[in-house]
Amino acid sequence: MLLAVPNLSEGRDPARVHRLVDAFLDPAALLDFHFDEVHNRTVVTLAGEASALEESLLAGAAATVAEVDMTNHEGAHPCIGSVDVCPLVFYEEAGREAAHRTALAVAERLGAELDLPVFLYGELASAEERRERAHVRDGGLERLRERMASGRLAPDRGPAAPHPTAGATLVTARPPLAAFNVFLDSPDPKLARVVAAGIRESGGGLPGVRAIGLPFEGVTQVSTNVHDPLRVTLAEVVAAVRRLAEPLGARATSAEIVGLVPSAALEGFPDDVELVDPDTEAHILERRLARLGE
Repeated sequence: MLLAVPNLSEGRDPARVHRLVDAFLDPAALLDFHFDEVHNRTVVTLAGEASALEESLLAGAAATVAEVDMTNHEGAHPCIGSVDVCPLVFYEEAGREAAHRTALAVAERLGAELDLPVFLYGELASAEERRERAHVRDGGLERLRERMASGRLAPDRGPAAPHPTAGATLVTARPPLAAFNVFLDSPDPKLARVVAAGIRESGGGLPGVRAIGLPFEGVTQVSTNVHDPLRVTLAEVVAAVRRLAEPLGARATSAEIVGLVPSAALEGFPDDVELVDPDTEAHILERRLARLGE
C-alpha cells in the first residue's frame, strides 16, 4: 500500500474541483481532498497498490491538463503547473523502494503521454540543487519558460519546454509530511514572511520545516510543510510562530491542517489555538487508512 498526494492548481470552482478529484478515483481509493480559493489549489490524498496509483494518477493528471489553464492562473501558492506536485508517499520504510519505482514510472508517463516536463525533487532529485521545489518554482511558470528556453534548466523527463497551458510538474517519493498553516491577526504580509523565514530550516529554524508567508483574506498566513512531523510536532510549529510573531505585534489566532497527518504530529497541540476544521480525527492518516479495511 502506497499513498499519493497530487496538488492541483485549481481551488476556486467547486464543480471543477469535484470533477478533477473524481478523475483520480479509478482504481485508487480517495482518503481526503482539500481545496482553497486563496491558494487556488486542491490537495488530493489517494491510497492503493503501486499499479493502481500509477493508473489513477495518469487519469487524473490527464483530466487536470485538459481543464486547468495556467496562462490565466492566479493564486497565493507558488506553482509551475496544473498538476503542480505529484509525490508518491510510503507510510512505512518497507515501501520506500516501491514508492521510488512508482514515482519514476509516473514521471516517465506524464512526460511521454501528457507532454509535461517533469522535474524530480527530494529523494529523487538528479542534482543537489534540485532537492527543493523552490529551485524550479523560483519566479513562477513564466521564469521557468525562460530558463528552459535558454537551456539553463532541463527537465528530468518529458519535453524540453513547458506544456502550452499546463506548465510542468514536480515529482518525488517521500514519507508522510504535514501541510500546516498558522493564521496571524496582522494584515501585513511582510510580517508573515519574516516569521516564515525565521521558522524554516534554511533560516536556522525548525529542522525539516519549509515555510512561506502569505496574505489571506484580511489577515496573513504562515504556510508550512513539516517534512518530519514525528520529529517536529505541529505544537512546536505553533510555538515557534508565536515566539517570532508576538514581538512584532501579531498573534497566532488559528491554524489549519491540509490533508492528512500522522497522529503523532498532533501530540501536545495547544488548546488555545482553534483549528479551522476542529474534527482532528478526520485529519489523522492512520484513521483514514484503517477505514479502508472496514
